[in-house]
Amino acid sequence: MCGIVGYIGERDAAQILLPSLKRLEYRGYDSAGLAVINGGGLSVRKSQGKIARLEMDLRQVPVVGHVGIAHTRWATHGVPSDRNAHPHVDCSGRLAVVHNGIIENHRALRAQLAASGHRLVSETDTEILAHLIEQKLNGNLEGAVAGALREVRGACAVAVVDQDFPDRLVAARVGGSPLIVGVADGEYILASDIPALLHLTRDVLVLEDGEIATLTRGGVEIRRLDGARVQRAVEQVTWSAEAAEKAGYPHFMLKEIEEQPAAVAATLQGRINPDTGLVDLADLGLTPDELRRVRRIVLVACGTSWHAALVGKFLLEEWTDIPCEVDIASEFRYRHLLVNDRTLIIPISQSGETADTLAALREARQRKVRVLSICNVVGSSVARESDAVLYTRAGIEIGVASTKAFTAQLAALYILGIHLGLTLDRLSISHAKDLTSHLQQVPEAFARNFLYLGRGIHFPVALEGALKLKEISYIHAEGYPAGEMKHGPIALIDETMPVVVLTPLGRTYEKVLSNVEETRARRGQVIAIASDGDRELEGKVSHVLHLPYISEYVAPILETVPLQLLAYHIAVLRECDVDQPRNLAKSVTVE
Repeated sequence: MCGIVGYIGERDAAQILLPSLKRLEYRGYDSAGLAVINGGGLSVRKSQGKIARLEMDLRQVPVVGHVGIAHTRWATHGVPSDRNAHPHVDCSGRLAVVHNGIIENHRALRAQLAASGHRLVSETDTEILAHLIEQKLNGNLEGAVAGALREVRGACAVAVVDQDFPDRLVAARVGGSPLIVGVADGEYILASDIPALLHLTRDVLVLEDGEIATLTRGGVEIRRLDGARVQRAVEQVTWSAEAAEKAGYPHFMLKEIEEQPAAVAATLQGRINPDTGLVDLADLGLTPDELRRVRRIVLVACGTSWHAALVGKFLLEEWTDIPCEVDIASEFRYRHLLVNDRTLIIPISQSGETADTLAALREARQRKVRVLSICNVVGSSVARESDAVLYTRAGIEIGVASTKAFTAQLAALYILGIHLGLTLDRLSISHAKDLTSHLQQVPEAFARNFLYLGRGIHFPVALEGALKLKEISYIHAEGYPAGEMKHGPIALIDETMPVVVLTPLGRTYEKVLSNVEETRARRGQVIAIASDGDRELEGKVSHVLHLPYISEYVAPILETVPLQLLAYHIAVLRECDVDQPRNLAKSVTVE
């Protein structure tokens, strides 16, 4: 969840680290800090709060040097404070560490270190790494880092500098938290996510689990923790530096809401044959024969991606006749799993680094189950470790509250469902053509304490709308299946309760109208999301937003947008921090 940046080169390290760190502030913004090696030793600056406060401190008392590390924190162990901010140093103050992850056995290690005479001054699990490295240091910084990491359990992405080794920066990844090395002309930058690199370079090396990298001005050397040398080619990131900027919008969230037509169009591009009108996923990575063996599908995801998975369940069951279930990734591996070689696991993750989703994927792979992931980031851990990948093409999403990633995931699930239905001979060609025709209309059809109600395939959209309002405006909201309203939520309804109801034309329309009448009878304020041309709602609701009519199967993509905009504008009116809501971070890379 935290953001890590490191730099080695000929330029002033602080001038590179701070702008790069700002591009990672969506990963955590409880506190920030940096450590730079200069001619006089190691200089450390850190402070509670956002990076702007650290930047102000550095203007008053600058640090100068050509090697450094920096960190923006999302608190796990220890409250946000100057003392708990990273970097953390060893007893001598010559060595500094930044860390993303959780060290599960930190209490036992802390006790051992204290008994050995080490002075630990913070409440964090990270600080023990600095002292473990100090304890093992014997003229070899890389060896000491590797030795320390062999003693810890949990997820670790770390960067280390030591004033006695002023020509290097050491980084390591163990247990899932991502690290990327940007390769530029005579300089190298380390980061925990791609946006931090793009203004400097698009050439990258991605560290894999169990690897340690040494960055010097002469290059990058990667080894396994056991010392074995790793050869890895430089990859080029396709995203542009401009994609990580606001481009004149007041917030990233609004920019990303308005990028949704392009994100959906890109996800569909090249995957619907213009001549036949049918889905073409010839490069999916699983053969038709492998797909025909499937007798059960399990979608695994967290948060917003879980809501996309709930929509996917409706589609896949209807179009394939295969039983499909949806698991919250954090629960998946903690129950008795009934899976076999005829089960297909579908993890969904925007970043491809979500810790719980990645752990669920690895559990499935250990059981020899086929894994087909839906992911936005090429080369991410989820993508690399899956048998097959269906990439969304949403581009960079900076806003913590996910928007275009959700609608791109829905688009990917639609084409996957159609592909599976055709492959298994459960979906007629004429029905498939009708569905793809409606899907291709979507990019042009986008329009610009609560209760959210929806029936059937629209229920997950109600959940997602309620989540967005909670995330960015701090107003309590709940999403419910409309049919469940009488089983509890109706007790909440009075003249002070806004009720958002999804009322598109389709199979459940008449039943949802009954819910509207029940809400109205209790003086609830109804905000309806309806189809163009629907006149039944006139006089029955307080407000209505009309959307272009489209197949009820495809409607969830369009319905999402007004719910996102409703949450956005309410949050702005309440003067909330839309892009960096309290207590949240973009990618949950720790359990």
